[in-house]
Amino acid sequence: MKKATAPTVLALLLCIALPTLQAQVNKGDDVVIVDDESCGCELYFVNGIQTTERDGLFGFKREDGTVIVEPQYKFVDKFHGDYCIVFHDYGQCGLIDRNGKVIVPVQYEEVNYPSEGMIRFRENGLFGFYDTTGRLAITPQYRTTSTFSEGLASVIVDIDSNTALYGYIDTNNELVIQPQFEYAFTFSEGYAVAKKYDRFGLIDRSGKEVFTFKYIEVTPMLDGHFFAVDAISEKAALFNDRFQQLTPFIYDQVTGYSEGFYTVKRDGRQTYLDLKGKERYGFYDYVSAFDDGFAIVQRDGKYGIINDRGKTILPIEYDNRGYRANQYIFSDGLALIEKDGRYGFVDQQGRIVIPVTYESAHYCSEGLIPVCKDKHWGYIDKEGNQVCDYYFSDASYFEWGRAEVVYNGNVYKINPRGQCVKSCKTYPKFIKFHFHDKE
Repeated sequence: MKKATAPTVLALLLCIALPTLQAQVNKGDDVVIVDDESCGCELYFVNGIQTTERDGLFGFKREDGTVIVEPQYKFVDKFHGDYCIVFHDYGQCGLIDRNGKVIVPVQYEEVNYPSEGMIRFRENGLFGFYDTTGRLAITPQYRTTSTFSEGLASVIVDIDSNTALYGYIDTNNELVIQPQFEYAFTFSEGYAVAKKYDRFGLIDRSGKEVFTFKYIEVTPMLDGHFFAVDAISEKAALFNDRFQQLTPFIYDQVTGYSEGFYTVKRDGRQTYLDLKGKERYGFYDYVSAFDDGFAIVQRDGKYGIINDRGKTILPIEYDNRGYRANQYIFSDGLALIEKDGRYGFVDQQGRIVIPVTYESAHYCSEGLIPVCKDKHWGYIDKEGNQVCDYYFSDASYFEWGRAEVVYNGNVYKINPRGQCVKSCKTYPKFIKFHFHDKE
């Protein structure tokens, strides 16, 4: 038997996080922006902590100015909960907590964020684990491991010079499921995908085979369901956690899952599949995942919006030129729509509340919408009232109380009241926001 090799899916899951010069901000992060008059700059506090810089090195401080760590790291991530990965250099990283305490020494080739209280790291090509107290729990000894999930981590064990198989360890480094698999994923909802005899199946936490090893692909359990791909037809079918087959093997691709619906592809068309295995809402050339109960659907090059009950909110007769694809869904209760090169907005009841007359627009954010008319940009409110006239050669949507506007080639930052907050020396004083009182 040849040495086990990880398939591409796991290779992606186990890839090393690249160091970043500035932490990325994700959806759900708590962001506060403070205007620092001493430097004329904006200070971004993500989840209560700001990255600081001095002489090309990075540190952290809190909103009240308390220094957590003086600038000393060459690269830093943002804090994920209570922890942050930091680097002295490439291949020399560690983990600190919100108080600046070093949990994992900054000396390893790779470090991951904690999973179930265990922190995976790599040294000299071998993986081990620290716990969140900073204790070295498992010395580096495995060529490949997963992170811990449901108390177990998959590891590869060299049986002899020609054979390596996967098993599972617990947090005490006890080999609780003996190495016997050609490949093994992490546990999800009590089961793990594993590979044996060149085929995939499912095992339980004792290592017992509960779903036969005869499929060329099996997905992890998710909300009590999973897909398996038949070796002969190479098509996928949906199963539940009682291992009952809910659909025939007819699906070419499973493209996503959200809010109780899979998006699947069959015979070149896409549709929705509910958790009972029933196809819902017809077939389209493209369907997006549901987002807060709404999804984009496309047929014959035209786009529309449906809700999670299958009701058409926006008829399939609108355009989508591509670069605004992520904006064609509801934000602040309105969705940006495009038709014949013009833009407007529809509400969640399907009413066009802002006519499709603008040359360009971005999505609604913080109650304001940047719109373009006669090649110049201004702002309107959610009712379509003009808040700021068309003074700008470009304007962005608001995010965390800031938007960028361009006037006479100069870039400025403004807040939702229309006040300039950055690079303001040459900002025209005559530009004002005028708000319409709501009765």
